[in-house]
Amino acid sequence: MVDVSVGRARVDAAKYIFGVRGGISAWVVASAFMLLLLMAPALWNGFPLIFPDTGGYLDRPILGTLSMGRSALYGLFLYAGFPFSFWPNALLQSALMIWLIVLTMRAHHLGGRPWLALGIVAMLTVCTSLPWFSDQLIPDILFPAAVLALYLLCFGWAALARWERFILAAVIAVAIPSHMAAAGMCVAIIVALWLLTRFKSLALPKPRLWLATASVAAGIVFCPVSNFAITGNFAFTPGGGSFLFGRLIEDGIVARYLGEQCPDAMLRLCDFRGTLPDTADGWLWDDDSPFRILGTWKGLGDEESAITRATLERYPIMHASTAAIAVLTQLISFQTEVGVDDNLPAIRMIGDHFPQLFPRLMRARQQAERFDVAPLNYLDVPVAALAIAGLCIALLFRRRLKIAPEAVALCLVILIALAANAAICGVFSHAVDRYQSRLVLLAPLAVALLIAQRWRSLKALAAAPPPNRAE
Repeated sequence: MVDVSVGRARVDAAKYIFGVRGGISAWVVASAFMLLLLMAPALWNGFPLIFPDTGGYLDRPILGTLSMGRSALYGLFLYAGFPFSFWPNALLQSALMIWLIVLTMRAHHLGGRPWLALGIVAMLTVCTSLPWFSDQLIPDILFPAAVLALYLLCFGWAALARWERFILAAVIAVAIPSHMAAAGMCVAIIVALWLLTRFKSLALPKPRLWLATASVAAGIVFCPVSNFAITGNFAFTPGGGSFLFGRLIEDGIVARYLGEQCPDAMLRLCDFRGTLPDTADGWLWDDDSPFRILGTWKGLGDEESAITRATLERYPIMHASTAAIAVLTQLISFQTEVGVDDNLPAIRMIGDHFPQLFPRLMRARQQAERFDVAPLNYLDVPVAALAIAGLCIALLFRRRLKIAPEAVALCLVILIALAANAAICGVFSHAVDRYQSRLVLLAPLAVALLIAQRWRSLKALAAAPPPNRAE
């Protein structure tokens, strides 16, 4: 009797996880195909996709040091996967996104539909950058993961089991120290939801903010704690001021200031006034950049901060206008891109520390053929743009279109995330397609759920018996 009851309990638990309307076998098959779809780029490539930054993350647990913009925690996650050529990392990132999509469907009363889930994942695989980020050895995939986790904790509470809520909280708490820009985005979402729900005219569902807020706070605290545990340095991931300074270089603000101030014995950059790079990437990453020559964020951080403060006081309008342009540029820059031509830092690092993987890495299409993903944007960009427009229309005409409250909330959270991400990346770094591409994939997901909900309502209406009418 005990064995029978335990078996029934396991079946009941499986039915809850997969959904009462979908059989377990159907979910197993659909899940396998979903995972295969999201892993397709890496499988086709012959190796998980790398990026120039990949080596910088992997170096952190190996060298035991902090580096500009490179999370030690995510580096440790990658390091754990090297005995298996980093395939577990890509698998876990892809599985996480599938799980979050299925949970989001359940929150929209679309749970228990394995083939619908497969269809949505297939659409996202073909029409968005999702598989290219889930297969890539950088933490960018954790941005959409954190947004969906925040949404589910705030608005999908009733559809979640207790253990699911705590895993969602853990996703947020890990995403933030994996990339500090995620902290600003998550804080912006929480604050915006708290403010917007105060406007009764919007008729938004009331969010449960306490666990979401606690998760964000835990993630912020976890950043210096994880850095200390891995590198012995109790500090946030460094370099934020240098990324901002790179944008000021690109926007001409630093050149204007040096033109007015130099010569000045207190400013070491005066010696490089005539050779300043004209792009943020050139400032930060070129070997002959003054930033590199003068010691990067360690040797030049104080001077960068002093110049940033001085230019804010002297040129506030120029700062405001260039920042606004950067935000707008980032908001509309979301082409899918994969590092092909500039992966040498990651290739060198893997060759130095993991020589046994080097032949496999170099045989991958990314290195051997240098494939071009630009043609994907003939589809990805218009789909994303139309989806963003669809979210705006859904919010504006939510009553006329009879949009369900949970769908309204999802549209709102995604639009807030896109705006916050554009502001953070545009202002404190510079506009790069990858920064917005990693998030814009959520817009087609939300539109797909809106369509599925409408289709379900129409089918229910068609199946309903006609009302009785008196003769």
